[in-house]
Amino acid sequence: MREVSRRSFIKSTTLGVSAAGILAASDALSLSADPLGLPIGCQTWPVRMMIEQDFPGTVKQLSDAGFRSIELCSPFSYKQFAAVGNYKGPELRKILSDNGVICISCHFNEKELQDNSSERIAWAKDVGLKQIVFPLLNGPKNPTMDDVKQAADALNKVAETVDAAGLQQTLHNEGWLAATTTDGTKVYDGLLKYLDPKLVKFQFQVSEVAHGFDAVEYLTKYRGRYISMHLQGWDATNKKIVPIGSASDSLDWKKIFQAAKKAGIKDYYVEMDLDSMKASVPYLHSLKV
Repeated sequence: MREVSRRSFIKSTTLGVSAAGILAASDALSLSADPLGLPIGCQTWPVRMMIEQDFPGTVKQLSDAGFRSIELCSPFSYKQFAAVGNYKGPELRKILSDNGVICISCHFNEKELQDNSSERIAWAKDVGLKQIVFPLLNGPKNPTMDDVKQAADALNKVAETVDAAGLQQTLHNEGWLAATTTDGTKVYDGLLKYLDPKLVKFQFQVSEVAHGFDAVEYLTKYRGRYISMHLQGWDATNKKIVPIGSASDSLDWKKIFQAAKKAGIKDYYVEMDLDSMKASVPYLHSLKV
């Protein structure tokens, strides 16, 4: 969930090694006992304007705030991330490692993987990614289950190419996925039915509780289908995003992380405005699951 929806942005522009495994191999990150024993990560979409101006400086700010893992957006389809594409793989990895940060996941739009899969996969492998995430799928306003199946078939086809390259295809739950089909089924549930579980994993956006997506319910019901999460605190009274663990946060994070552990979550990324992301770090450091 963001101030300016990534859904609008994309429409306007036309298993690998886990983070835990990487951390186990490096004492340099010296993390606290964070939830699930995983590094506290953040999605970089909220700081896209900072990245556009100064990518290395932004990485340092995120590291100083306590984030040890970041998730990027494609420099080829997100204009504020174009500068990231100027770095060769070794250069980008050095910027990250110099600041004690890792990056194994990145958001791409569906069209660029359909039209330029070889180039995008080559870039992903060059910079050391393990996961290729679609933030959304587009579809008709009043979808049928046939529409959902067609969308799933198209994504399965892309995922075959991604899998053959040794990468993990992942799908986020926003936009069209919250729509209801003509027979009363949520598009998201239909996709969980038709997407190949061997090829496609899911990334759960916690703030989509606003559209009927309860984290504990989905992580429990579809155990084994999820690989990562986007985290936001949620004020149910005022219907707005708030820092995780703040006084107005209505979510039970212990239950969410307990469900995430059983579901097989490998990474999680805080995603809010920068001040709210920073304010969430101390609570996550202190959370015992």
